[in-house]
Amino acid sequence: MAETKPASSEITPSAPPPLATDRIGKEPIGRLLLSFSIPAIIGMLVNALYNIVDRIYLGQGVDPLAIAGVGLVLPFMMIVMAFSMLIGIGANSLFAIRMGERRHDEVEKIMGHAFLLLFIIPAVCIVIILFFMESVLRDIMKADGKVYEYAATYLRITLYGAVFGAMSPGLTHFIRSDGHPKTSMVVQVVGALLNIILDPIFIFALNLGVAGAAWVTVISQFISLVFVLGYFNSKWTRLRFRFKYMKLEAKLTGKILAIGFAPFIMQFAMSLVGVLQNAAILKYGGDDALTAMTIFFAVFTIIFMPMMGIGQGAQPIIGYNYGAKQYDRVKKCFKLAIIACTCFLTTGFFITQFASGFLFSLFSKDTGNQRELGILTMRICTSVFPLIAIQLMGGQFFQAIGKPVQASIVSLSRQILFLIPAILFMPVLFEKLGIRPIYGVYWAFPISDFCASIISGVFVYREFKALKNN
Repeated sequence: MAETKPASSEITPSAPPPLATDRIGKEPIGRLLLSFSIPAIIGMLVNALYNIVDRIYLGQGVDPLAIAGVGLVLPFMMIVMAFSMLIGIGANSLFAIRMGERRHDEVEKIMGHAFLLLFIIPAVCIVIILFFMESVLRDIMKADGKVYEYAATYLRITLYGAVFGAMSPGLTHFIRSDGHPKTSMVVQVVGALLNIILDPIFIFALNLGVAGAAWVTVISQFISLVFVLGYFNSKWTRLRFRFKYMKLEAKLTGKILAIGFAPFIMQFAMSLVGVLQNAAILKYGGDDALTAMTIFFAVFTIIFMPMMGIGQGAQPIIGYNYGAKQYDRVKKCFKLAIIACTCFLTTGFFITQFASGFLFSLFSKDTGNQRELGILTMRICTSVFPLIAIQLMGGQFFQAIGKPVQASIVSLSRQILFLIPAILFMPVLFEKLGIRPIYGVYWAFPISDFCASIISGVFVYREFKALKNN
């Protein structure tokens, strides 16, 4: 009589242990969004706090014009970050979708492509910026005197370590999508805390001023990257950056670039807007107006970073469930994210409307024209904040579900369709009406936000109808 084999040998081998990402398709959406968003929000807020502390040190301890100099170079740094978002968000969205589809064989290949692209593309970008830096600062932005000196010093140094600054946030997205949002938060917090601790040492104790702030930025970005790479060589994940996957394939590279194109072009457009905006502010308002606008953007960062945290927390949830064809969970996650964003934006609106004087005084001791412009900037630029959550989340929604065309249109509507024309033409219109033209620059922001929110709402409504049909 033939020997009977155990029943267990007649079935397929047992599956590997569940991945941390499996819970994204099962746990209640509200709990998931909280568990993914709160660590991201904390990380973002600590980073925003660094930016504020950095500018307080420079404004109160060095020179208020140092704030203007740092503000002048932000568009250059945004270009580098645009390429980081192009690769990091594009690869991460594809990563989350493949996890939801259970196509785990492609995941490490996506990571390998992202690592290589995050090194090569920003490095080329940095060389180009260094070549054109002086002509843009002097000839286009019309910077001179102390403002130019501060700007050039800060930019040259931070560009030396900008590859670290691009790779660290670009690769951190994978930690969150791997089901470990708290670890992702730790990476962000470590870099920001290093900035806050080292800033007074380099700026004051070593007497390096603006150069000290720049060197601290480089050091903290490098340390953050070390932590990211450490995670992917730890027991907490089965995923690794493997050399065999760091060979670019045209098809996969194209998918990453296509999905990441929307946040990239939005960030790139923001850098272009920054150049035009700074040129217009210097033309119509001078150094005081530029300082005031830079202070506003430091405050705006505190308000905006929770939106980024919510978006980063929602993205892997939306992407995974879209890949798993659980469309009700996709819609519920997006709606909860919109509600949370609206709450943060409304809070920010009231703070900037009623405490703008106090916020300005944190950065500068000026009590004259600079203070007046600073208060006015905050109040005008945040005047429609309670209405714009759909605009901020719309682009991230389409990125998460892998629809780059819609994501690009929604993301670009504010910058290209509305904000750039408004910055160019509204100061001229205000001048003809006998109103200070600098006010036209300020009003360009809320008008653009409102118009872009309408377009975002239309696109999201149409997509929700399509999901309902599916």
